[in-house]
Amino acid sequence: MPSYAFFQGKFMPLEEAKIGIMTHCIHYGTAVFEGIRGNWNAERKQTYLFRMREHYERLVQGCRVLQIKLHYTVDEMCEKTVELVRKCGFEEDIYVRPVAYASSQALGVRLHGLEHDFFIFVIPWGPYLDVEKARCSVSSWRRPEDNVIPPQVKAAGIYINNALAKTEAVSNGFDEAIMLAPDGHVSEGSGENIFIVKDGKLITPASYSNILIGITRNTVIELAEKELGLVTIQRPIDRSELYNADECFLTGTAAHITPVAEIDRRPVGNGEIGPITAKLQEIYARVIRGNHPKYMHWCTPVYGK
Repeated sequence: MPSYAFFQGKFMPLEEAKIGIMTHCIHYGTAVFEGIRGNWNAERKQTYLFRMREHYERLVQGCRVLQIKLHYTVDEMCEKTVELVRKCGFEEDIYVRPVAYASSQALGVRLHGLEHDFFIFVIPWGPYLDVEKARCSVSSWRRPEDNVIPPQVKAAGIYINNALAKTEAVSNGFDEAIMLAPDGHVSEGSGENIFIVKDGKLITPASYSNILIGITRNTVIELAEKELGLVTIQRPIDRSELYNADECFLTGTAAHITPVAEIDRRPVGNGEIGPITAKLQEIYARVIRGNHPKYMHWCTPVYGK
């Protein structure tokens, strides 16, 4: 089934949405992006866009840092997204990619004095980490400091850092990388936040460990407290704590909740999916597909009511 894009202010077939080779963002990474999941509910014949508004609110924050002038409000971007997904008509899980970018046909390292534009496209996309349990390695590539490139902004240019870590891990026979902060504490995966469970407690790196403040991360923290009575401890995590954790899992819009079975060839716990991870997976799966009435405010239906 063909897909569509919202590009240069109008809807068009995806294959027609093209930018020139001199576009500033290609050369310098001057773009901010988001990833929004549309989760297909086959029983209801409905796609639910999960926490779409929060994604666009984060996009706006990133644009402020990169001095990108957005021509649309959060409400307008949400409306365009629903219209685009409806136009595409996919009856499967999808991924929505909005991008605000420096559109000037100009070279020169800078943020100032540039023109900007915004586009969205939609593609079918199943599990990002297509494994039941991930095997991870601690990467030799570390996350940057905030005053190098702000890790809390989904800036296109910063993702070279993530790509180096991911390819290193896959080249060494693993599914995913775990990256450390500059101070040596655990930061995040190449495209996910990370949680460990120890003695019944849920622990995740704090914001000052150079992480992206993930929307799925925030969702899991809220679900853990409201549904399981677990308060998440946000603090620095030592590398050795990964090896002694009872459970470990990764969270992200693309990855959902992915259990980690092994880190640096050491099994996590008994190497199986832990009970807390399994409970969170089950709750989260219901929430994102519109099957948990308590959290329907996070889900935007695309087709009809």
